[in-house]
Amino acid sequence: MNFVCERETILKAINSVINGVASKTTMPILEGILIQTNDNEVKFTSYDLEIGIEYIIESKVEEQGSIVVNATMFSEIIRKLPNKDIRISINSNNLLEIECEGSLYKLATMNPDEFPELPKISVENSIEIEQTVLKNMIRKTIFAVSTEENRPIFTGCLFEIENQKLNVVAVDGYRLAVKSSKLNSVHNNFSSVIPGKTLNEVNKIMLDSFDTVKIGIAKNQALFEMENCKIVTRLLDGEFLKYQNAIPTNWETRIKVNKNEIQNCFERIMLISASSIEKEKKYPVKINIELGKVTISCANQNGDAKEELSPETEGKDLEIGFNPKFFLDALKAIDDEEVYMEFGTNRSPCIIKSMEDGDYTYMILPIKMKD
Repeated sequence: MNFVCERETILKAINSVINGVASKTTMPILEGILIQTNDNEVKFTSYDLEIGIEYIIESKVEEQGSIVVNATMFSEIIRKLPNKDIRISINSNNLLEIECEGSLYKLATMNPDEFPELPKISVENSIEIEQTVLKNMIRKTIFAVSTEENRPIFTGCLFEIENQKLNVVAVDGYRLAVKSSKLNSVHNNFSSVIPGKTLNEVNKIMLDSFDTVKIGIAKNQALFEMENCKIVTRLLDGEFLKYQNAIPTNWETRIKVNKNEIQNCFERIMLISASSIEKEKKYPVKINIELGKVTISCANQNGDAKEELSPETEGKDLEIGFNPKFFLDALKAIDDEEVYMEFGTNRSPCIIKSMEDGDYTYMILPIKMKD
């Protein structure tokens, strides 16, 4: 194997596959990146037995071949080399040589025949969607995915095709985010739960472009295909929340508020509440809604704070408590100038709705406040 390529191009491939490399494994081969040449292309592959990533770059290939090299060592050397052409080859001792101007590094290698093949997927259902659209859908939901492994089904996002729309849904037991987008062609209705880890990697690799990504679903695997990249992942087993039934359709109190103003209020309040939340003491931020006035406050052993806003209000007065981080996550994901916040009782969820994006809904459960 012998090829020459620009550092930035190699680095883009490494950055795309690096998070498919196994971090804790008894199989050293999974800690490596498989490098394979084919004509004037070089394919980089990583696979931790849950997610596999392939990324292809164009290169000047002088000799065909394949090898596996430790991902951490290889990536760190490439990152620190100057932004020039790099020659990568295998010498007579089966060491990987990396040459760039006056630099020469030689790395131990592993047998490419021992690298496990990515699963071959027999796609049963598939859709195509613009990369910029899917990036936006993932961005607006992924933060609500659960991090608790005791409920593995909620560590992923539901991808649901229904009535020619894609619904992406995330839930962690305390909040729920739903983003929908119309599809341009006719598809069968189907649904699958894709791990949040995979979606984070897909989001990093996709471009803010109108180029499409093809999503293929098989019995227990999903496949994401872009022009020069393929990502294979297992699907999560289990029954996802029937989310449509969980979202209230009526409200008793509603406010219409400038998104940046209320976001800034929560960010300041978090200076008082954050350490308590992190220590899981569950001190909430209190929201008091009266006619034409909203007061946001927090008091605990760290101190106390109060913010007042004058938004449009409708319905009953209300006093209710929430984890402020859950509010902030939603507000950061919304691009509109104003948002609706709808409330029921002080024990009912709050619904945050984008003013312009009618296909985005976010729901947060309240925290019971001490008297």
